[in-house]
Amino acid sequence: MLVKVGIGLPNMVPGCDGATLVEWARRADAGPFSTLGVLDRVRYDSIDPFAALSAAAAVTTRIGLATMIAIGPLRGAAMLAKQAVSVAALSGGRFTLGLAVGARLDDYAAAGVDHKTRGTTLSHQLAYLRGEFESTNIGPATPFGAKGIELLVGGSSGAALARMARYGDGYAHGGGPPRAFGSAATKARAAWRDLGRPGEPALWGQGYIAFGDPERGRDYLRDYYAFTGPFAEKIAAGALTSARQVKDLVRGYADEGCDELILFPALADLDDLDRLAEALS
Repeated sequence: MLVKVGIGLPNMVPGCDGATLVEWARRADAGPFSTLGVLDRVRYDSIDPFAALSAAAAVTTRIGLATMIAIGPLRGAAMLAKQAVSVAALSGGRFTLGLAVGARLDDYAAAGVDHKTRGTTLSHQLAYLRGEFESTNIGPATPFGAKGIELLVGGSSGAALARMARYGDGYAHGGGPPRAFGSAATKARAAWRDLGRPGEPALWGQGYIAFGDPERGRDYLRDYYAFTGPFAEKIAAGALTSARQVKDLVRGYADEGCDELILFPALADLDDLDRLAEALS
Protein backbone atom coordinates (compact mmCIF):
# COMPACT_ATOMS: atom_id res chain seq x y z
CA MET A 1 0.00 0.00 0.00
CA LEU A 2 1.19 3.54 -0.75
CA VAL A 3 1.01 6.13 2.03
CA LYS A 4 0.76 9.87 1.44
CA VAL A 5 3.45 11.83 3.26
CA GLY A 6 2.91 15.34 4.56
CA ILE A 7 5.12 17.72 6.48
CA GLY A 8 4.38 19.75 9.57
CA LEU A 9 4.68 23.50 9.79
CA PRO A 10 7.16 24.58 12.50
CA ASN A 11 4.46 26.49 14.39
CA MET A 12 5.36 24.65 17.62
CA VAL A 13 9.11 25.26 17.38
CA PRO A 14 10.08 28.13 19.71
CA GLY A 15 11.28 31.20 17.86
CA CYS A 16 9.69 30.35 14.52
CA ASP A 17 8.74 33.63 12.85
CA GLY A 18 6.21 34.51 10.19
CA ALA A 19 8.73 34.75 7.36
CA THR A 20 10.02 31.24 8.05
CA LEU A 21 6.53 29.80 8.37
CA VAL A 22 5.35 31.35 5.09
CA GLU A 23 8.45 30.28 3.17
CA TRP A 24 8.07 26.78 4.64
CA ALA A 25 4.52 26.63 3.29
CA ARG A 26 5.60 27.84 -0.15
CA ARG A 27 8.36 25.25 -0.44
CA ALA A 28 6.11 22.47 0.82
CA ASP A 29 3.49 23.38 -1.79
CA ALA A 30 6.13 23.04 -4.50
CA GLY A 31 7.42 19.75 -3.10
CA PRO A 32 6.27 16.13 -2.92
CA PHE A 33 4.17 16.59 0.22
CA SER A 34 0.46 15.82 0.50
CA THR A 35 -0.42 17.98 3.49
CA LEU A 36 0.86 20.72 5.80
CA GLY A 37 0.06 19.77 9.39
CA VAL A 38 0.05 21.79 12.62
CA LEU A 39 0.05 20.98 16.32
CA ASP A 40 -1.63 22.91 19.15
CA ARG A 41 -0.56 24.29 22.52
CA VAL A 42 -1.57 27.28 24.63
CA ARG A 43 1.22 27.54 27.21
CA TYR A 44 4.19 27.24 24.90
CA ASP A 45 6.31 29.48 22.66
CA SER A 46 4.25 28.70 19.57
CA ILE A 47 1.92 30.05 16.88
CA ASP A 48 -1.80 29.28 17.01
CA PRO A 49 -2.60 26.41 14.61
CA PHE A 50 -5.48 28.10 12.82
CA ALA A 51 -3.47 31.30 12.38
CA ALA A 52 -0.55 29.29 10.98
CA LEU A 53 -2.78 27.45 8.52
CA SER A 54 -4.45 30.69 7.44
CA ALA A 55 -1.03 32.10 6.58
CA ALA A 56 -0.18 28.90 4.72
CA ALA A 57 -3.48 28.99 2.82
CA ALA A 58 -2.62 32.44 1.45
CA VAL A 59 0.63 31.29 -0.17
CA THR A 60 -0.28 27.79 -1.35
CA THR A 61 -2.56 26.41 -4.05
CA ARG A 62 -2.22 22.62 -4.01
CA ILE A 63 -1.21 21.16 -0.68
CA GLY A 64 -3.74 20.06 1.94
CA LEU A 65 -3.89 21.75 5.36
CA ALA A 66 -4.62 19.91 8.60
CA THR A 67 -4.70 20.25 12.36
CA MET A 68 -3.03 17.11 13.63
CA ILE A 69 -4.48 17.78 16.14
CA ALA A 70 -6.13 20.88 17.63
CA ILE A 71 -7.27 20.63 21.24
CA GLY A 72 -10.99 21.06 20.78
CA PRO A 73 -12.17 21.70 24.36
CA LEU A 74 -9.86 24.72 24.76
CA ARG A 75 -12.26 26.60 22.44
CA GLY A 76 -15.98 27.13 22.47
CA ALA A 77 -17.86 25.05 19.91
CA ALA A 78 -18.96 28.05 17.84
CA MET A 79 -15.48 29.61 17.78
CA LEU A 80 -13.91 26.27 16.88
CA ALA A 81 -16.33 25.89 13.97
CA LYS A 82 -15.72 29.50 12.89
CA GLN A 83 -11.96 28.93 12.80
CA ALA A 84 -12.30 25.66 10.91
CA VAL A 85 -14.67 26.95 8.25
CA SER A 86 -12.53 30.07 7.85
CA VAL A 87 -9.43 28.00 7.05
CA ALA A 88 -11.51 25.88 4.68
CA ALA A 89 -12.74 29.03 2.90
CA LEU A 90 -9.27 30.59 2.68
CA SER A 91 -7.82 27.38 1.25
CA GLY A 92 -10.59 26.58 -1.20
CA GLY A 93 -11.65 23.49 0.75
CA ARG A 94 -8.18 21.99 1.31
CA PHE A 95 -8.62 21.73 5.08
CA THR A 96 -8.84 18.66 7.34
CA LEU A 97 -9.83 19.26 10.96
CA GLY A 98 -8.20 16.90 13.45
CA LEU A 99 -9.41 17.18 17.05
CA ALA A 100 -8.60 15.54 20.37
CA VAL A 101 -8.70 16.41 24.06
CA GLY A 102 -4.98 16.97 24.56
CA ALA A 103 -2.95 15.78 27.51
CA ARG A 104 -1.48 18.84 29.24
CA LEU A 105 -3.15 20.22 32.35
CA ASP A 106 -1.40 23.59 32.03
CA ASP A 107 -3.10 24.32 28.71
CA TYR A 108 -6.50 23.82 30.31
CA ALA A 109 -5.55 25.99 33.29
CA ALA A 110 -4.34 28.78 31.00
CA ALA A 111 -7.56 28.61 28.95
CA GLY A 112 -9.75 28.55 32.07
CA VAL A 113 -11.36 25.27 30.98
CA ASP A 114 -12.23 22.33 33.23
CA HIS A 115 -9.90 19.46 32.34
CA LYS A 116 -12.20 16.90 33.98
CA THR A 117 -15.00 17.44 31.46
CA ARG A 118 -12.78 17.46 28.36
CA GLY A 119 -14.17 14.23 26.87
CA THR A 120 -17.79 15.28 27.23
CA THR A 121 -16.96 18.71 25.84
CA LEU A 122 -15.27 17.27 22.75
CA SER A 123 -18.25 14.97 22.12
CA HIS A 124 -20.56 17.99 22.22
CA GLN A 125 -18.28 19.90 19.85
CA LEU A 126 -18.19 17.06 17.35
CA ALA A 127 -21.97 16.75 17.46
CA TYR A 128 -22.23 20.52 16.93
CA LEU A 129 -19.91 20.44 13.93
CA ARG A 130 -21.86 17.60 12.35
CA GLY A 131 -25.31 19.04 13.09
CA GLU A 132 -26.35 22.30 14.70
CA PHE A 133 -23.60 24.46 13.20
CA GLU A 134 -25.15 24.31 9.72
CA SER A 135 -28.17 26.31 10.93
CA THR A 136 -26.33 28.88 13.09
CA ASN A 137 -25.53 31.51 10.44
CA ILE A 138 -21.92 31.56 11.60
CA GLY A 139 -19.84 32.28 8.51
CA PRO A 140 -18.10 32.53 6.22
CA ALA A 141 -20.82 31.26 3.92
CA THR A 142 -19.01 28.93 1.52
CA PRO A 143 -19.54 25.51 -0.02
CA PHE A 144 -17.08 24.25 2.62
CA GLY A 145 -19.41 24.18 5.61
CA ALA A 146 -18.58 22.16 8.71
CA LYS A 147 -20.22 19.04 7.27
CA GLY A 148 -17.98 19.28 4.23
CA ILE A 149 -14.72 19.38 6.19
CA GLU A 150 -12.92 16.08 6.64
CA LEU A 151 -12.89 15.40 10.37
CA LEU A 152 -10.27 13.33 12.20
CA VAL A 153 -10.49 12.42 15.87
CA GLY A 154 -7.51 11.44 17.99
CA GLY A 155 -7.00 9.67 21.30
CA SER A 156 -6.33 6.15 22.49
CA SER A 157 -9.11 5.45 24.99
CA GLY A 158 -12.24 3.50 24.20
CA ALA A 159 -14.28 6.68 24.55
CA ALA A 160 -12.02 8.53 22.09
CA LEU A 161 -12.29 5.76 19.52
CA ALA A 162 -16.07 5.69 19.94
CA ARG A 163 -16.18 9.45 19.29
CA MET A 164 -14.08 8.94 16.19
CA ALA A 165 -16.39 6.23 14.90
CA ARG A 166 -19.55 8.19 15.59
CA TYR A 167 -18.59 11.62 14.28
CA GLY A 168 -15.33 11.40 12.35
CA ASP A 169 -14.12 10.52 8.90
CA GLY A 170 -10.92 9.08 10.28
CA TYR A 171 -8.47 8.56 13.10
CA ALA A 172 -5.43 10.66 14.06
CA HIS A 173 -2.71 8.68 15.85
CA GLY A 174 -0.30 10.42 18.20
CA GLY A 175 2.96 8.96 16.88
CA GLY A 176 5.43 6.21 17.62
CA PRO A 177 6.84 3.21 15.78
CA PRO A 178 4.78 1.49 13.06
CA ARG A 179 3.73 -1.34 15.37
CA ALA A 180 2.17 1.19 17.78
CA PHE A 181 0.29 2.77 14.91
CA GLY A 182 -0.83 -0.65 13.70
CA SER A 183 -2.24 -1.57 17.11
CA ALA A 184 -4.18 1.70 17.34
CA ALA A 185 -5.41 1.36 13.75
CA THR A 186 -6.81 -2.10 14.54
CA LYS A 187 -8.78 -0.62 17.44
CA ALA A 188 -9.99 2.28 15.30
CA ARG A 189 -11.28 -0.07 12.62
CA ALA A 190 -13.02 -2.20 15.27
CA ALA A 191 -14.76 0.85 16.76
CA TRP A 192 -15.84 1.85 13.24
CA ARG A 193 -17.35 -1.58 12.59
CA ASP A 194 -19.03 -1.67 16.01
CA LEU A 195 -21.07 1.37 15.02
CA GLY A 196 -21.94 -0.12 11.65
CA ARG A 197 -20.13 2.53 9.63
CA PRO A 198 -19.58 1.52 5.99
CA GLY A 199 -16.07 1.29 4.59
CA GLU A 200 -13.12 2.09 6.84
CA PRO A 201 -11.86 5.18 8.66
CA ALA A 202 -9.03 7.21 7.16
CA LEU A 203 -5.91 6.48 9.21
CA TRP A 204 -3.37 9.24 9.85
CA GLY A 205 -0.05 8.95 11.66
CA GLN A 206 2.79 11.27 12.60
CA GLY A 207 6.49 11.41 13.41
CA TYR A 208 9.35 13.91 13.81
CA ILE A 209 12.39 14.86 11.71
CA ALA A 210 15.64 16.50 12.85
CA PHE A 211 18.24 16.32 10.09
CA GLY A 212 20.54 19.34 10.33
CA ASP A 213 21.12 19.40 14.11
CA PRO A 214 19.78 16.15 15.58
CA GLU A 215 20.75 16.89 19.17
CA ARG A 216 19.09 20.31 19.13
CA GLY A 217 15.99 18.67 17.68
CA ARG A 218 16.00 16.05 20.42
CA ASP A 219 16.38 18.78 23.05
CA TYR A 220 13.25 20.43 21.67
CA LEU A 221 11.31 17.17 21.87
CA ARG A 222 12.51 16.56 25.43
CA ASP A 223 11.21 20.01 26.35
CA TYR A 224 7.96 19.77 24.40
CA TYR A 225 7.10 16.40 25.92
CA ALA A 226 8.59 17.02 29.37
CA PHE A 227 5.15 16.50 30.93
CA THR A 228 5.40 12.78 30.07
CA GLY A 229 8.40 12.32 32.37
CA PRO A 230 10.97 9.71 31.29
CA PHE A 231 8.90 8.87 28.19
CA ALA A 232 10.06 12.16 26.65
CA GLU A 233 13.47 10.57 26.12
CA LYS A 234 11.88 7.82 24.01
CA ILE A 235 10.08 10.38 21.89
CA ALA A 236 13.32 12.30 21.38
CA ALA A 237 15.17 9.12 20.44
CA GLY A 238 12.54 8.41 17.79
CA ALA A 239 13.29 11.56 15.78
CA LEU A 240 14.27 10.75 12.20
CA THR A 241 17.74 12.06 11.39
CA SER A 242 18.54 10.43 8.03
CA ALA A 243 16.93 9.62 4.70
CA ARG A 244 17.22 5.92 5.49
CA GLN A 245 15.22 6.31 8.69
CA VAL A 246 12.55 8.26 6.82
CA LYS A 247 12.22 5.60 4.16
CA ASP A 248 12.04 2.83 6.79
CA LEU A 249 9.35 4.63 8.79
CA VAL A 250 7.26 5.41 5.71
CA ARG A 251 7.50 1.77 4.62
CA GLY A 252 6.55 0.55 8.10
CA TYR A 253 3.53 2.83 8.33
CA ALA A 254 2.43 1.83 4.85
CA ASP A 255 2.62 -1.84 5.85
CA GLU A 256 0.35 -1.09 8.83
CA GLY A 257 -2.31 0.50 6.61
CA CYS A 258 -1.59 4.18 7.19
CA ASP A 259 -3.27 6.49 4.67
CA GLU A 260 -1.39 9.68 5.50
CA LEU A 261 1.79 10.23 7.54
CA ILE A 262 2.69 13.75 8.69
CA LEU A 263 6.35 14.31 9.60
CA PHE A 264 6.76 17.28 11.93
CA PRO A 265 9.95 19.33 12.18
CA ALA A 266 11.82 19.47 15.46
CA LEU A 267 13.78 22.41 14.02
CA ALA A 268 12.51 25.51 12.21
CA ASP A 269 15.22 24.97 9.60
CA LEU A 270 14.18 25.26 5.95
CA ASP A 271 17.07 23.00 4.98
CA ASP A 272 15.31 20.18 6.85
CA LEU A 273 12.26 20.61 4.63
CA ASP A 274 14.47 20.30 1.57
CA ARG A 275 16.23 17.26 3.02
CA LEU A 276 12.89 15.55 3.65
CA ALA A 277 11.76 16.29 0.10
CA GLU A 278 14.97 14.73 -1.16
CA ALA A 279 14.53 11.68 1.08
CA LEU A 280 11.08 11.10 -0.40
CA SER A 281 12.16 11.48 -4.01
